[in-house]
Amino acid sequence: MKMPKIEAVIFDLGGVLVDWNPEYLYAKIFKNDAKKMTWFLNTVCTPAWNMEQDAGRTFEEGIEILTTAYPEYEPEIRSFFERWEEMIKSENQDTVVILKSLSELNKVKLYALTNWSSETFPIAQRRFDFLKRFEGIVVSGEEKTRKPFSKIYEITLDRYGLKAENCLFIDDSFENIEAAKLLGFNTVHFTNALQLNMDLKEFGLI
Repeated sequence: MKMPKIEAVIFDLGGVLVDWNPEYLYAKIFKNDAKKMTWFLNTVCTPAWNMEQDAGRTFEEGIEILTTAYPEYEPEIRSFFERWEEMIKSENQDTVVILKSLSELNKVKLYALTNWSSETFPIAQRRFDFLKRFEGIVVSGEEKTRKPFSKIYEITLDRYGLKAENCLFIDDSFENIEAAKLLGFNTVHFTNALQLNMDLKEFGLI
């Protein structure tokens, strides 16, 4: 099978290049009570609630909603924003090595497309030098929409003059990958750096 001509590689950030997990913070807050932490993150500060901040809602608005519904957990709820940086463990070094290799080979342009609040993304920019390797980064919170909605993929293509069939999109979310496929992107569903390295070799990029 003839491989498509890839001119741009578009990376997701969280889960691919950045090790972000609310449990890193809430394990400390709940003193390693895994049952209570799990209940809190599945019931109060849920992934669905956090996605609204990724889609442009302010943390102030999101926190007000939760503290009204769960006033007894106000300090824990406010910590989601106030101590947000403690949810970042580190960069995913093995994947960053791959990114740097792509950057140095200079065969393709590199971009990032991330679901991330515009209020917390500056923390990542301050911490991670590898973000400077990208020619452009589309941040969902700034665009007021998020993956897997088609609009944010279309924003990325339009902004940088790209065609989906010439792009390779990498994400750890199967839902986001499926949405990209429907728009004509070539995709890699990220599970680990070793697998990504093999996939990039198949595309002839490294």
